[in-house]
Amino acid sequence: MGRSGASASDPAWESVLVTGTGAVFGEPDTLTADLAVDTTAATVGAALEQAVKAATRMRDALVRAGVARADLQTANVSVTSTTDDAGKVTGYNVNQGLTATIRDLSKAGALMTVAITAGGDAARLNGVSFAIEENTALIAEARKKAFADARAKAELYAREAGRPLGRVVKISEPTLGYEEPVQRDKMMASLGSADMSVPIEPGRQRLSVTVTVEWILAPATGKAMLTH
Repeated sequence: MGRSGASASDPAWESVLVTGTGAVFGEPDTLTADLAVDTTAATVGAALEQAVKAATRMRDALVRAGVARADLQTANVSVTSTTDDAGKVTGYNVNQGLTATIRDLSKAGALMTVAITAGGDAARLNGVSFAIEENTALIAEARKKAFADARAKAELYAREAGRPLGRVVKISEPTLGYEEPVQRDKMMASLGSADMSVPIEPGRQRLSVTVTVEWILAPATGKAMLTH
């Protein structure tokens, strides 16, 4: 039994520590496109020049179409050699990534098409990912659900122990995470003309919160002691 005035450092401190999880679903409002250019030439200089030109066309096309420069980022630049069966170097390959964050999903398909068309045969679309940028209300709802889940568990354990549930003494939130959209994105392998758009289905995304809460176990009442 805990003593009156006990503290967390007191050996007589008695409590119940539980973890609760809350999950909500929301519609993504942001898409990140993993674009790239890939070129091969007889020399490093030639391959690099082709890649730079293609990447620049792709970037400029996105900017003209309304994507902010702050939402474009170069990534994963690599230079490798190509060889024949005998191991002799036959050329060089340059791959340069371009990550584009698109905040208007209604234009996402058209914007990716613009970028791919500008990049020409060197253009690559490695994939897309979705996120919920305006997530404050969703996180708050998930936290409420997580705390309610933790409380329900704590109340059950307290009842089984024949102890009233006291005040909360500790709360921690170790996990806040997103899961992939319930409906995965759909992308076309190739585009026949500039009039075609990459089809996008953002679906719904699951946001979850995990919370750990500690409650004091109050002294058992006479009624509780008789029933346990």
